[in-house]
Amino acid sequence: MGISVGIDLGTSNSVVATVRDGQPVVLADGEGRTVHPSVVAFGYGHSVVVGHRARMQLTYAPENTIFSAKRLMGRRFDAPEVERVRQMVAWGIAEGPHGDARIRVQGRVYAVPEVSAHVLAHMKRIAEEATGEKVDGAVITVPAYFNDAQRQATRDAASIAGLECLRIINEPTAAALAYGYDKGRRQHLAVYDLGGGTFDISILRLDDDVFEVVSTAGDTFLGGDDFDSAIAEHLMARIQAETGVDLSGSHAARTKLREAAERAKIALSSAEVVDVTAPALGRDADGNAIQLETTLDLATARRLVMPLIQRTFVVCDDALKEAGLSPRQIDQVLLVGGMTRFPLVREAVGAYFEMTPVAELNPEEVVAMGAAIQARNLSSFDEDPGAVLLDVTPQTLGIRTVGGFVEAIIPRNTPIPTEASKVFHTAHDDQTEVRIQVFQGESRMAGDNELLGEFVLDGLRPAPRGEVRVEVAFAIDADGIVRVSATDLETGTAVDMLIEASSHLTPEEVEEMRFDELDF
Repeated sequence: MGISVGIDLGTSNSVVATVRDGQPVVLADGEGRTVHPSVVAFGYGHSVVVGHRARMQLTYAPENTIFSAKRLMGRRFDAPEVERVRQMVAWGIAEGPHGDARIRVQGRVYAVPEVSAHVLAHMKRIAEEATGEKVDGAVITVPAYFNDAQRQATRDAASIAGLECLRIINEPTAAALAYGYDKGRRQHLAVYDLGGGTFDISILRLDDDVFEVVSTAGDTFLGGDDFDSAIAEHLMARIQAETGVDLSGSHAARTKLREAAERAKIALSSAEVVDVTAPALGRDADGNAIQLETTLDLATARRLVMPLIQRTFVVCDDALKEAGLSPRQIDQVLLVGGMTRFPLVREAVGAYFEMTPVAELNPEEVVAMGAAIQARNLSSFDEDPGAVLLDVTPQTLGIRTVGGFVEAIIPRNTPIPTEASKVFHTAHDDQTEVRIQVFQGESRMAGDNELLGEFVLDGLRPAPRGEVRVEVAFAIDADGIVRVSATDLETGTAVDMLIEASSHLTPEEVEEMRFDELDF
């Protein structure tokens, strides 16, 4: 039997942790680094490099170096978010056989979970080298607002990497678990999680060892990558004003400017003005090499990124409204994610909640620590079950009705486990069957939401429309597994379906993609 770990599989960086002597510990690689870039680089002969070494390849071979793959996790090829990723990267995005978005590198097409599995396998190796023990299982964290397809894609990535996924838990919940672990605090906690690619806000009620999620909200396309892009666009505009050359069509130039923007952003955490340089960006009309040598001050950075920070507070408003609380009713604010190190973010969050956020935990490590605590709880044979996590449904569940609308059955932020039902009437004369289509999402229009599954209840009595009644019932267990049933209230005939989340990969494809230890 091997050990179990907690893994924060992030958009920009990933972290792995375990529990030693009753306390969570973040594990470091051989060079003492605990935070590892979620970057996968393909070299000659399709060899694969992950982490810090892969990040070094990004500037000179961007077309072979995958970053921010998490933004494609569980996405359909035709999703608007996929087009936004396409504008940011030098590698290709292709349509998979199931309509999913896939990654094209060196003429080969990879499923997104297959790429993310390389990151998970890298974290597994770091843990095994750090502990000297074999790692079998992991609790893996995801943004609170991830839908079923994105969560299943994460499970598939674990399977491909040779890891048993003990449970998927929400990043803010994991952070709260690490923050309140073994402290017996009673309070309302807001977890403000701004990472490399996603933003989440969760409101939790802590009561001794019970961690109850009251509400959650998020934006799966808002994070540090967007801050870097905003600064990089500013730098590109400055170059065009000075040289007359538009570099927006050059992936190499854009990559170098994003790298320069990220360095400047980090440097502004401890300085008012920083130097920004980027060599060999291209050539002007006279053939002279174009390079960037300029400065960036905190006031300019504030102007560029404040619209992004304000977008997070729109999401915070939503979560607080769902929880029935005001910012002043929050006892503590916990900052999570690398972007919360940025002074402008910390200042703005403090002003919004009218308090100084908690700074006692490393925002880049706290999520993995919480995941490690949950992994210990799930794999321990102790009689004490440890902390109890009470979560909520991240998105609304409902069924399609006449006109292409969705009728909500279980609204988002409903505590789970839960059950709910509604009675519907036939829509047409002499209708003998109804097709139950289950959707997840917040739009009233079915086409804007994610289809989770469908089934048919037939054998209804032919009758004028509206005369036959069908009850549709939803049940969600503590692991978020959904079961839907439809019952003809006249005859008692019923059919039901277990909603098995799909990442657009079949079990056979996942098994075929599984890594062999010899591959490394």
